[in-house]
Amino acid sequence: MTGATRGSLAARRIALTVVGLVFAVPIAAMVAFSLRSADGTGHDLNHWLAIVDPENERAYRNLVEGVTNSLVLAVVAAVLVLVLLVPAMVLVHLRYPRLARPLEFVCLVPITVPAIVLVVGLAPVYSAVTRVAGSGAWTLAFAYGITVLPYAYRAVQSDLAGTDLRTLTEAARTLGAGWPQIMLRVVVPTLRRGLLAAAFITVAVVLGEFTIASLLNRVTLQTALVQVSKSDPYAAVVFALLALGFAFVLLVVIGRIGSRAPGGRAGRATPIAATVSTTAPVPPAPSAPPSAPARKALS
Repeated sequence: MTGATRGSLAARRIALTVVGLVFAVPIAAMVAFSLRSADGTGHDLNHWLAIVDPENERAYRNLVEGVTNSLVLAVVAAVLVLVLLVPAMVLVHLRYPRLARPLEFVCLVPITVPAIVLVVGLAPVYSAVTRVAGSGAWTLAFAYGITVLPYAYRAVQSDLAGTDLRTLTEAARTLGAGWPQIMLRVVVPTLRRGLLAAAFITVAVVLGEFTIASLLNRVTLQTALVQVSKSDPYAAVVFALLALGFAFVLLVVIGRIGSRAPGGRAGRATPIAATVSTTAPVPPAPSAPPSAPARKALS
């Protein structure tokens, strides 16, 4: 190992250690705070057990409502993003490659716009949405779909760029498949890794969003945590730790999906390739030249 390699490894370890401490110290402080006893003289699990105590149902009702609304929002936003974004990306990739750059620009614009500016623009829109669909918290899924669009686009695009989707779709159409069947049986299995990553990132972003929900007066996990922290800071910290743990699990799942060997992609394309190979004519095997005794007998 050369000196430059050792120096690079040392710098990488130092950077990872510093970044790990930046994240670990606040989380450790939150854990210690949530375990602090009511009199401040020791540590116990009373604050963790209190959130499942039926006697505290009324005190935590707003928080339970926020968790439920956030989970519903995460599911609805993920479905909206995948249903609207993936067909558009596949259509541009296969039929209109010149529109790839404009589509990328449109999808990445929301990451450059602050959430407060989005709320100012969306407030008149949501006044009309309230009259049509009501003021339920699930309506925030439309705004959240815009905020998670850059992350979902990158997750799907990275998987789409490494896939020969054109050949797969042409093979499926040659075998008589229609576009709905191609989307369900070819595109979705081929882009499964990118679709799962986009869905998990959407869930993580929705669970951590506060500004849009607060300014549009909707009850979500983050807004409920702020309200509960005014009366019971321990419960707010406990639920914040649970949300962090859930987001960490999602990131681990995304990492496992992203590090999967590329052989799985080829395995998913195998049924189409096998079908194409069975329908193609098989050339006859070349005949072997006659042996020496046979040539002598023929002569």
